[in-house]
Amino acid sequence: MPDFELSEDYQDLVDMVRDFADTVVAPVSAQHDEEHSFPYKVVAQMGEMGLFGLPFPEEYGGMGGDYFALALALEQLARVDQSVAITLEAGVSLGAMPVYRFGTEEQKQQWLPMLASGEALAGFGLTESEAGSDAGGTRTKAYRDNGEWVINGSKQFITNSGTDITRLVTVTAVTGTSEVPDGQGGTRVKKQISTIMVPTDTPGFTAEKAYNKVGWNASDTHPLTLENVRVPEANLLGAEGRGYANFLQILDEGRIAIAALATGAAQGCVEESLRYAREREQFGAAIGTNQAISFKIARMQTRAHTARLAYYDAAARMLAGKPFKTQAAMAKLVAGEAAMDNARDATQIFGGYGFINEYRVARHYRDSKILEVGEGTTEVQLMLIARELGL
Repeated sequence: MPDFELSEDYQDLVDMVRDFADTVVAPVSAQHDEEHSFPYKVVAQMGEMGLFGLPFPEEYGGMGGDYFALALALEQLARVDQSVAITLEAGVSLGAMPVYRFGTEEQKQQWLPMLASGEALAGFGLTESEAGSDAGGTRTKAYRDNGEWVINGSKQFITNSGTDITRLVTVTAVTGTSEVPDGQGGTRVKKQISTIMVPTDTPGFTAEKAYNKVGWNASDTHPLTLENVRVPEANLLGAEGRGYANFLQILDEGRIAIAALATGAAQGCVEESLRYAREREQFGAAIGTNQAISFKIARMQTRAHTARLAYYDAAARMLAGKPFKTQAAMAKLVAGEAAMDNARDATQIFGGYGFINEYRVARHYRDSKILEVGEGTTEVQLMLIARELGL
């Protein structure tokens, strides 16, 4: 029979991050959410704990762990604060992981130690106004000039792109075109999309005013403008023309991380609802004694448990070197919906208090919606799953 019990090392990590989340992250979560302020002190402590380096080898300043370790940490953080969790998720899976997966040895040595330590953050500039789910619609362009890439374009919804410790944003850009078969005996022009690393102090790179978001208020998110940005040709990340394909791999991995984050959010709603149901009295008894409430929480726990099994399975396949694209899509789908459904139910259990932002369930209600949108919408996950079924 499969064994879903965590090893001692994994369990120790879970216990450590859970304690940190409860004692350090949670007490300041409401304040950062209200102020829309980035939690620099919390992030610094996460760096000291090694969380940003969890899946990277020690030779690059990492902890020598794996992607599942990162997912476990994200689940525990997201129970109490999704903004903090997404800062870690994006910093590792979108910021540092592309450098580790596709960078040259020189690029890894230059960037990974500072990113793995949490002293610096990186972002990934993929999304544009015409290129979201259809990243092939990228309009940002780059061309060579005297040993440099000259980049012009704009990006939207880029996480970790404008903090005081952001040092790098890797952007996708059209670097050429090619003719490919159109399936009807002719050819069509296809964009060649590449990824290029842009240090944030490069002239012409601008992180515009931060978005005023519905949720994830303590997470840093900006639109970006690149106007005649010039970086060395050596800043090409991976092979030229392979940027889009490489990023699809990063997204597949990232969906496991987002699923873990969403599972944490779903579990956090369960824990808050249990506490409240035991404490809150109406008509002379704790509301948890009412079957309507207890059944609701039972369904919430089932959703969180199912989401956890889904991301455990996807992560296990990934670490074993087996195909995991479909399993990652299913995990992201199930966990995102579990987070949103549990947040709705938790808010209902809390009644009027569930509509007050100082309560964690209210923040989960606002935060969780993006889990059905970011890093691949629910509809994209369904498309990927249906495609695997031959539809």
